[in-house]
Amino acid sequence: MNGGRLLLPVVLSATFVQLLNVTIAQIAAPAIQSGLGAGPGAVQLVLAGYTLTYACLLITAARLGDRYGYRRLFVLGTVVFMFGSVTCAAAPGAGWLVAARLVQGAGSGLVAPQVLSLIRTGVSPPRRPRALALYGATMGVASLAGPLIGGLLIGADLFGAGWRAVFLVTVPVAALSLAGAALLPRTRGTGQQRVDWAGAALATTGFGALVLPCALGREAGWPWWTWASFATAAAAALTCFTLTLGHRPAPLVHPSVLRDGTARLGVLLVFVFNAGVPSFTYLLFLHLQSALGYPAISAALVSAPFAAAAVLGSHTAPTLSRRLGPTVLTAAALVLAGTALTLAHLIGTEPGRRAALPVLAAGGAAFGLFTAAVFTLALAGVRDTTAGSVSGLLPTAQQLGGSIGVTAAALAYYAPADNANTAFGHAMAYEAAVFLLTALIALPLRQTTTPTANLPPPNGPMSPREQSSTHRCPTRQRQTRRTSRHRARFRCRGR
Repeated sequence: MNGGRLLLPVVLSATFVQLLNVTIAQIAAPAIQSGLGAGPGAVQLVLAGYTLTYACLLITAARLGDRYGYRRLFVLGTVVFMFGSVTCAAAPGAGWLVAARLVQGAGSGLVAPQVLSLIRTGVSPPRRPRALALYGATMGVASLAGPLIGGLLIGADLFGAGWRAVFLVTVPVAALSLAGAALLPRTRGTGQQRVDWAGAALATTGFGALVLPCALGREAGWPWWTWASFATAAAAALTCFTLTLGHRPAPLVHPSVLRDGTARLGVLLVFVFNAGVPSFTYLLFLHLQSALGYPAISAALVSAPFAAAAVLGSHTAPTLSRRLGPTVLTAAALVLAGTALTLAHLIGTEPGRRAALPVLAAGGAAFGLFTAAVFTLALAGVRDTTAGSVSGLLPTAQQLGGSIGVTAAALAYYAPADNANTAFGHAMAYEAAVFLLTALIALPLRQTTTPTANLPPPNGPMSPREQSSTHRCPTRQRQTRRTSRHRARFRCRGR
């Protein structure tokens, strides 16, 4: 076992380009519309197509990885993603681009669950919390880097590629991930484990019925089929999927997940938090460009403090998570709520936008801390029997939360308002409400997850001799685990 030194760069680079593609196309949407002569509905399909296939495949792909091997599915998904990216860049029309985005999202959907599974199986337990923190940080930074990189590429117009460069930029990174796949551990699939195709059909139908109307409903004026999709297709399919888990052979999600309080809280927490992110950055870019007339590159630079501080916040996450446990999630969510409310009052004037830069930095640090800590803390108290299912459910919750959140935030922004700044205030009020709800949901985690639960001691794992002596004397177990410097002092001296 290499402790993740070789594994992490490979799987995290793949994670980066997957999440980058969720937001990078948003900044390119106006250029795509003018370049291809596409209508608003087609552009929305370009944005939604990727998320649609990405979210719908996650749970099924997790089971396929169990059956056929994580590395094999990782390679297959990366190849599909690269093919979709190249096809997007070469698309001659809107229909072609929509189809290519569906392929691109399918590749990401195949890869994403394998990343968590490879971290769980290929990284040693002492290094796993740090690996999970880096995984969460990578996802957060990628979602922020999308608009920034997209704005820079469109502003630079390299080689006259225009918007096509936002799809080409991911190809070299994906190619490096593919080349590095040879370094991943060979995980044999179970082979004999059945794939729950009935469950896969129900989950895909339910998730698709949620994501598609969220993406297209507002532009289409919320016709009857969008509400029918929510109320009938999504509700019926997902309810049927949940109620029949215990009656289907080899279900996609282990039935014990429904009885595991920590698992339920973790999935709900990720879902609600992502209902506020990436809609927060999406609305900031939308307001700066559409209402205030900023070019794409200028709007990207305004958000730079948020992205830069997110990297610093994620760096502190492992230490703070170990010391404070889930309290860091509550604190980070409260800071983000304050950031949203403060921005609502500052963003309307030029002096206010300058004063908003340190506020964005504080929000970015909180964002980085939350995203880097949430996966570690959500998985810390999960039973081994449910860990595999939760590994597939967490990215699914992230994508569904993001899709629903962007729709809800846009509804708040486009609600009747006196002016654009008032509309932005409505959107930030929505964001603050979501982050406050996130803070409340994180509070019960303290009852199921302690600051050191399932996390190694700060100075590494105990030696076998220490583990043996701790086992012989349970009353001194907590003292033995405090730090390696004091372990010898608290060892038991026999029975």
